[in-house]
Amino acid sequence: MSEEISIRVNFGNPMALFPLDHVTLMPHAVLPLHIFEPRYRHMVSDALDGPGQIAMAVTMPGESGDPRRPALRPAVCVGQIVQHHKLPDGRYNIALQGVCRARIMQELPDDEDVPYRRAYLQPLGTARIDEEELAGARARLAEMLAETTLTDMTDAREVVKYLQDEDFPTSAVLELVTFTLLPDGELRYRLLAEPEAGRRALMIVRELTHIEELLRRAQAQRRVLWRAGEGDEERKKTAPPKGCSWN
Repeated sequence: MSEEISIRVNFGNPMALFPLDHVTLMPHAVLPLHIFEPRYRHMVSDALDGPGQIAMAVTMPGESGDPRRPALRPAVCVGQIVQHHKLPDGRYNIALQGVCRARIMQELPDDEDVPYRRAYLQPLGTARIDEEELAGARARLAEMLAETTLTDMTDAREVVKYLQDEDFPTSAVLELVTFTLLPDGELRYRLLAEPEAGRRALMIVRELTHIEELLRRAQAQRRVLWRAGEGDEERKKTAPPKGCSWN
């Protein structure tokens, strides 16, 4: 299965860019957005007059320059406006569905008639995805989220339901896990920029293994502290924490 779904993207035309400082959209996900800045109201209006697509971009960390035109990281997620509501004052509430990964190839120069940024994009990850090759990763994810300390994570049980649905492709589960269970912004960007589903699966399993180890150590720490203070409330109150903790 490819990341291309029923929505087509014309990469021959420039696409509007909506830059934020972190990854907010992955393929298959649906993102609600409240559009209030005038330039982005203009962007949404223009998109709705066309194919209804914009690309969610990510600003380059730690770079100075024009705050209204910060440097952008190359990987983006193309999104389709699947719902929209225009408010009386011109603001929009929209729902943006992730369609596919892409890379910024050439950004257009400023245009006095177009207040938002635009760029020509190149698709990423359009090769056909072999779901059978992801079967091992799917089984590992199902085991980790159902049988380890990862079950304590918010949304873990919901992800397991998708893993148990044979009609839900593993490639889509990987995107779901990225957005719901992996809070690290840099990792999310690397997963967005990685075109190969098999490599994304390895990255996700590696990160969840690390998180599971942290959770397991934190649980063991709590048990030790509880036993150290059992029957001695004053000692329990004043016992300093040791090792790592999970917040």
